[in-house]
Amino acid sequence: MSTFDPVVPPQGRAWVAWLLRVMGWKVHYSGLPTRQGVIIVAPHTSNWDFVVGVLVKWAMGIPANFWAKNSLFRWPILGPWLRWLGGVPIDRQASTGMVGSAVQAMRQARDTDQVLWIVLTPEGTRSRTEGWRSGFYHLAHGADVPLGLAVLDFGHKEVRLVTFIRLSGDAEADMGLIAQTYAQVQGAHPASFGPVRLRG
Repeated sequence: MSTFDPVVPPQGRAWVAWLLRVMGWKVHYSGLPTRQGVIIVAPHTSNWDFVVGVLVKWAMGIPANFWAKNSLFRWPILGPWLRWLGGVPIDRQASTGMVGSAVQAMRQARDTDQVLWIVLTPEGTRSRTEGWRSGFYHLAHGADVPLGLAVLDFGHKEVRLVTFIRLSGDAEADMGLIAQTYAQVQGAHPASFGPVRLRG
């Protein structure tokens, strides 16, 4: 779905939206369709993605958490700051049930009518990959929540979060639909943006 009456309306900070406009960025966002969900952000090809992403999060007023590698949280200043921004540390090498825990958290949030949106970068790295990590897919489908497709387009200096879909469970078909959204999008380093498909 791409048109809806927002359940969670925009609550952004005007000064951050102004700063992004001064920097030449356009932001397209009209709110969230439900109180729980998953947002993926792509392409992820540069450290600048995080800087722009944090500013956009504040400008949009998105009440969302994001996953980041746990080593970043070990730094005395950086760790607390990331947590303040909504960061949740994850161990990429662990075989624990991170996705399962997140699915359960989504269900509990729905039962208690709490707002819980998780933002992920499905590529998992700034380097080129031949596919996306599947965690976002299993989380959104397992929790039966909308998947928001956030576009970070350095070519047009636009960030768009206007498309939300419900995954069918047919991964190939779903990824084909997702790929259409990112087909003409240019990352900060275009050569580092690989094919939009699940890997592994």
